[in-house]
Amino acid sequence: MTRTFFPRLQGNSRGCLAFEPFFLIPYSMVMTYATLYMYELGVSETAIGWITTLSLIVQVFSSFISGYLTDRMGRKKAVLYFDLLSWSLAAILWAVSQNVWFFVAAALVNGFQRVPSTAFYCLVVEDTKPADRTYVFTLLQIISVIGGLFAPLGGLLVYAYGLVPGTRIMYALAFLLMTFQFVGRHLTTRETEMGYRKMKETRELGLSKSLIDYAGAIKEITASKTLLLIFSVYVLFNFQTTLKTTYLSLYMADYLHVDSDLISLVPAVSSVVMLLVLWLLTPRIPEQSIYKSMMVGFLLSVLSNLMLVIGPITNLAWIAASTIIAAVGMMISSPYLEAAVANAIDDEKRAKIFSMLSVLILLITSPAGIIGGWAYTFDPRIPVWLIILAFAAAYLLIMRYQNRNLQNAL
Repeated sequence: MTRTFFPRLQGNSRGCLAFEPFFLIPYSMVMTYATLYMYELGVSETAIGWITTLSLIVQVFSSFISGYLTDRMGRKKAVLYFDLLSWSLAAILWAVSQNVWFFVAAALVNGFQRVPSTAFYCLVVEDTKPADRTYVFTLLQIISVIGGLFAPLGGLLVYAYGLVPGTRIMYALAFLLMTFQFVGRHLTTRETEMGYRKMKETRELGLSKSLIDYAGAIKEITASKTLLLIFSVYVLFNFQTTLKTTYLSLYMADYLHVDSDLISLVPAVSSVVMLLVLWLLTPRIPEQSIYKSMMVGFLLSVLSNLMLVIGPITNLAWIAASTIIAAVGMMISSPYLEAAVANAIDDEKRAKIFSMLSVLILLITSPAGIIGGWAYTFDPRIPVWLIILAFAAAYLLIMRYQNRNLQNAL
């Protein structure tokens, strides 16, 4: 099967990508309804924010130790064990949730997802030829976008069984399919050469030594104005993502009065638009225009969110237009932002600095859930306005970053 669908891929990248749809399809189905599911079970908007923030706090900790655990355990064991903990076990807890404490427990275990995230990245990259890595990550992006096309299946379950029973079925399916993915990937991949080397090196290396290295990485980040600029954009982007993921579905159902079974069409429409942009527009964007592309993308994101707080907000056609504009803005900004961040980091210090960047992002974005929940109780539009402000600030920072790069080039 893997040779048929991914003939160019070799080794671990083939095994990893072949099983990735079994994670992304149930994930795209259930995440559309996750917040509404909590709300229907009696969890308040403020409590939803606290739970989101709790998960982010645990993710800070798991990000901090993810590199050490990945080296100590090996890529394969780290990704298998912590995926089973953070996703399979969490899916079971979500499926049987009765009150806020079930969601708190699920948030605690799901917060360890940063460990398998780091291990997966190492597993899929390390034994892949540098010339093939772009191809690998392009396929990952395409698989992720296609996964969103299956979100309406969740809408059908909600329509047929109701919001709470339908979402419980989705979480049960997520447990089965994700666990199949984790085990299947484990059986079709092998430990990398770098993994074996790092396991040997860390047998006598304590965690304290790693913490000292991380502290040095934070100092390097704060000492560079160029890094601070692009990293600030990255932080703002992640801040708005947290708010949007947590409150957009609730906002559409509660404030815009969109039927629950129709909300699942939002990620599906976004996925179709993203695929069209990836096919028709992205290849036409020249390398020297990536900063302009990001700025246009951020402006489109501002416009799409403004449309959700002004105008005929209860009009489905208006909401659909906002969804389409948001998808275009995301597709012409997000990939280039990821590339700009990667290019800003020195190759010799990439792993260390990027791991600490993840910690800094989580530390700064952790309050997003609490802020959003508190603001939502005053006015459901406030979290959307915060998203708009984040994109507007990101636009100004990218403009300054581009000007600094131009000055350095002269």
